[in-house]
Amino acid sequence: MKRAERLHALSETLRRSGARGVSAERLAREFEVSVRTVKRDLDALENSGAPIWSRPGPGGGYGLAKGATLPPVTLSPAQAVALMVAVSAASDAPYADLAGAGVRKIMDVLDPKTRAQADELARRIWVNSLPSSSRSIRSAIEEAMAEQRVLRIRYTSREGITTARDVEPVLFASTSGRWYLVGWCLLRDAMRWFAVSRIEHAAVTMTACSGHTIQEVGEPPVNARPVHGRDE
Repeated sequence: MKRAERLHALSETLRRSGARGVSAERLAREFEVSVRTVKRDLDALENSGAPIWSRPGPGGGYGLAKGATLPPVTLSPAQAVALMVAVSAASDAPYADLAGAGVRKIMDVLDPKTRAQADELARRIWVNSLPSSSRSIRSAIEEAMAEQRVLRIRYTSREGITTARDVEPVLFASTSGRWYLVGWCLLRDAMRWFAVSRIEHAAVTMTACSGHTIQEVGEPPVNARPVHGRDE
């Protein structure tokens, strides 16, 4: 997770903690960083104007001052639950962590009656999602795609062969229930599909992508469509 995204998610966690607050140690565990990094992030948020309070001592922690909330959101209970279902059923999808944070934010600012109805409906829906890859791997892949920088991965093929690759990310694709990173492999000098679940390590380099396009990927999977949801 990039620092800007972590700062946003951190502020949302503080807001959700309410008057209870949350300790730096718990925040460090949740975001998989050190306590020192969390405290630096909290200082950055406070310097940017976020109304953060702190309570020292045992049982203490950090929180966001009451009133630092979002304006009301108008959704029906079914619409709210549809968002929850979509995110829960795709926990391994790109940017799923950010999507989950967005849904929680929306739920928090619904009017009490709508939220209660949505909660009741949501209890009637079960999702048995597959385990996703580690947060650090997914964060690196997501950052490389968004920033269009070369991604260095360790990848084990279906045949069990492990190789190190430098990949220029071009797109994410979901087909047959599995997510793929599609990109230009500098090792093979060709476009390749990498199952995200088979990526064992990923790190973003400082090298910018050279500009390979979606059109170079070829024909999309049957029924594939972009997620922007707008009719052409």
